Amino acid sequence: MEGNWMRRVTPGRWREWWRERRSWELTEEARANVRKLRALVAVRMGLPALTDEARTMLELANEELASADKVLVFDEHHRAPLGSHITAAHIHVNAARLLWVKSFAMSPQEMSPYVASLKAVVSDHLSAGDLRRKSVERLQNVTAGEDLVRLTEAVEAAQSVALRERLRAASFVRIVYCVAGFLLLLATAVAVLTAIWPQAVPMCFNPDRSIDAVGTRSPVPYRVVCATGSDDSPSSADLDENFDAVTSWGDYVVIEVIGLVAAGVAAASALRKIRGTSTPYPIPVAAALLKLPAGALTAVLGLLLMRGNFVPGLSALDSSAQIIAWAVVFGYSQELLTKFVDRRGQMVLDAVRGPTSPQPAKTGPGGPPTASDPGGV
Repeated sequence: MEGNWMRRVTPGRWREWWRERRSWELTEEARANVRKLRALVAVRMGLPALTDEARTMLELANEELASADKVLVFDEHHRAPLGSHITAAHIHVNAARLLWVKSFAMSPQEMSPYVASLKAVVSDHLSAGDLRRKSVERLQNVTAGEDLVRLTEAVEAAQSVALRERLRAASFVRIVYCVAGFLLLLATAVAVLTAIWPQAVPMCFNPDRSIDAVGTRSPVPYRVVCATGSDDSPSSADLDENFDAVTSWGDYVVIEVIGLVAAGVAAASALRKIRGTSTPYPIPVAAALLKLPAGALTAVLGLLLMRGNFVPGLSALDSSAQIIAWAVVFGYSQELLTKFVDRRGQMVLDAVRGPTSPQPAKTGPGGPPTASDPGGV
């Protein structure tokens, strides 16, 4: 049995398996919804007085449920962007639910026991000011065909809004991953280029020497301090030559590593603000990963600004330890930029409303967000 599983999961699919397993619980929830709805369809199809139109609707519902099952089967799912298979399954389940509801067109009274659950779907995703939600909230029982039409339209609108909320979350994750990947490539390029040409933009400072240290051995009254070394007695009157003599290929690498570590600490401290997510899209993880290459780059850029005398009084660090310390500060300071990504990510998560998701806060005098822009995101 184990051998068969190993043959099925080929090396080229390990990445797919890794992404799939993180959404295992949500996948099982989708499968449970498929089974539950299939049972309701089967019970209704067994009724003796079912019309041809209703039977056609139920057969189409079964086809949608079969499509949902096919999407959720691991062996047949080759495209594996995180969460996309679950969203696709929900599309088919929603379509099957609507077809099942429409099968009650000739006997709307039989729909009454299910009104409460369908109203919950509408309340979860349509804003309080939506006219379709208001019309459904007044329904207690389905007694006429127009009540069923009103309920069906509201459920269909709620499912459309829910899909847009999920797609917005998926798009946000992809954007953050792309930006994080670009920053990682940029940080890697900086480390490689400065290792090849360490004298191009040396990460060095020239603090003044103390009066007691000024002697005959050096023609200049300053020291040269770099991230991985220093020279207390430069031998040349040319500052660039003194920098070239001390600078090393590892200066930028050390600073970027220190900035990345500081950003990792910042990402860990940001966990206290994370409420988690019930969606298959790892927005908090994406926001945390963005901090790492951002910290490496802000450490480098911050020290370059200091080297260029951008901050008066902090243009001449006295030791390699001070350079490392400021790299820690600048690496952690990426939080000033990435906190906006964290806030937007939490807003996107809050917009994916549902029974286990926090509801968005009430808006001010402008009123609640409209159905065309749920959650105001």
